[in-house]
Amino acid sequence: MMSVIEALPVQKPSAWKQRLQQLLAFAGLLVIFVAFSIARPTLFPTYSNITNILFSAVVIGCLAMGATLVIVSAGIDLSCGTGMALSAVMAATFMVTWGLPVWLGIILTLLFGAFLGCVNGIAVTVLGLPPFIATLATMMICQGLALVVSNVHPIYFDSGKQGSYLWLSTGTIIPGFPNAIFVLLLAAAVAYIVFNKTILGRYDVSIGSNQEATALSGINVKKWLVIIYATAGVFTALGGIMISARLGSAQPATGSGYEMQAIAATVIGGTSLAGGKGSIIGTLIGALIISVINNGLQIIMLPQQWQNVVLGAVIVVVVFIDQLRNKQAKAR
Repeated sequence: MMSVIEALPVQKPSAWKQRLQQLLAFAGLLVIFVAFSIARPTLFPTYSNITNILFSAVVIGCLAMGATLVIVSAGIDLSCGTGMALSAVMAATFMVTWGLPVWLGIILTLLFGAFLGCVNGIAVTVLGLPPFIATLATMMICQGLALVVSNVHPIYFDSGKQGSYLWLSTGTIIPGFPNAIFVLLLAAAVAYIVFNKTILGRYDVSIGSNQEATALSGINVKKWLVIIYATAGVFTALGGIMISARLGSAQPATGSGYEMQAIAATVIGGTSLAGGKGSIIGTLIGALIISVINNGLQIIMLPQQWQNVVLGAVIVVVVFIDQLRNKQAKAR
């Protein structure tokens, strides 16, 4: 007799289609990288600039991995950007204002991120709010709280007392490779295991594929949605830790706009906005693509307003392609 888990109505894409999407995304990454390298050969492909790209990809990647879990469940999280900023402020509050040890501050920050995720999950499941509205409200709350808690001023880390915290991002275990890159790879490995090898990941896909059928299978959908949002919140908090460790301060005004980049990276990597399908590896590639585009536009000195236009156009194209994929899948 099949177990309940085995009987869940999961509709995962075939392995070769998923690999093809990842290969196409990776090919797109290479094309974009080569194009910017040709446009600015003395600036873009340098070691220092590639390091900057990877630093940027760390933050976007952390947020995007959390966004992947939520979007696969047919939800959305618009609060991950400002939630990241609030998490960074809380990390500084724990370690600088309260004087807690770095390791304890990091744990409390990750738990705080899980709490923010729980708030989103409860708003969606218990209050019955649409994910868009629930997380939009949380986005505004986090934006305000980050300013309130920090008293509208950056909170700076002490290079002596919080030196190990700063080392987490800018230090080097291996000479030439910032630790932030290894943190991203470790986070991606954890996200991959959670999504592909655990019950949470299987329930995530099942809920996104057909929430009603999943509930009829005896699964407590509301409970698991809260867990999914809470897990995504942990990755949001990790993004806050990494950006504040790199900057050496918690900047309460940062975070706005990161949610769109995280969602774009997720969809570029093959995760469907309709839910039920996603890829952590694809999301990681998508984060690199967004990071390369951001950096490349700055290198060619495109005015900031036009950078926003280009990124907005990328998001429109990505969502349009996702809709085409969903229509083709339904037509079969």
